[in-house]
Amino acid sequence: METVESIVVDAALPAVFAQVERLDAYPAWLPLVHTAEPAEAGPDDVGPAWTVELRAKVGPFARSKRLRMERVEHVADTRVVFARRELDGREHAMWRLQADLREMPSGGVELTMHLSYGGSLWTGGLLERVLDDQVRQGREGLHSVLGV
Repeated sequence: METVESIVVDAALPAVFAQVERLDAYPAWLPLVHTAEPAEAGPDDVGPAWTVELRAKVGPFARSKRLRMERVEHVADTRVVFARRELDGREHAMWRLQADLREMPSGGVELTMHLSYGGSLWTGGLLERVLDDQVRQGREGLHSVLGV
């Protein structure tokens, strides 16, 4: 499953990138990322890692998942990619979050968020719509955090 959402933010590129380059900034603006705390470094880590709780509400029920996410790609003011990288030696469903940024000729920054999931627990039409909605809600949250 993959969901992709793009928004244009009327803010400077470095300010927007500062909100997407570290997962511990996400809970302030993206409801899907309920918590994000620094995690123990792994022997093969290429970037910092966080223990993340993803949470989405489906009617009166909430579904949550705790996982370890590592920043696997970091291109200043352009792209950041986080991927699930657990340290327990077991196989886990793939989670991947990618943020691409682009300065707009007319001003502002286009932010495109890609959320990919390779498991079976969070699939199905209803949950897909919930995840899409969570990413869309991040639009308002990001504007609020940036004061725009």
